[in-house]
Amino acid sequence: MKIFIGTDHVGFGLKEKLVTTLSGAGHEVIDKGAFTYDEEDDYPDFTIPVAREVSQNPDKVKGIIIGATGEAEAFAANKFPHVRAVVFYGKSQSVVDDKADIISRSRENNNTNILILGARYLDEESMMAAVNLWLTTPFGGGEKHIRRLAKIDAIKI
Repeated sequence: MKIFIGTDHVGFGLKEKLVTTLSGAGHEVIDKGAFTYDEEDDYPDFTIPVAREVSQNPDKVKGIIIGATGEAEAFAANKFPHVRAVVFYGKSQSVVDDKADIISRSRENNNTNILILGARYLDEESMMAAVNLWLTTPFGGGEKHIRRLAKIDAIKI
């Protein structure tokens, strides 16, 4: 699978580990930065390139963005047409907790194509479990979910 990844300085260490792990698992990983640790960088500089790539091919590629909380990154990513980004965070969460249901439901019901991770609340193990669950959960389809997504895609502002 082709996966675009980006982060600012807050998620830099996690991103480096994620790129290595996903590449080692056979995914085609395209790193959109940050490429060096810089406390003065800005998350839009790394969120926008990932969201742009996913927006251009929303059903064929995926994106993973790591931010401090992930909330602001979601604001930016979800401005792009055909992007459906979900945020996951929580150091005490694991993929067996009820809160992890947000990951599987986001894929099954909403066909999310960008996973945004809150670096301040995740350790490497929790991050990898969340990413693996998200990547392996298929879109469930179904008439009502397809209908709802079509309504969102039809929005022209």
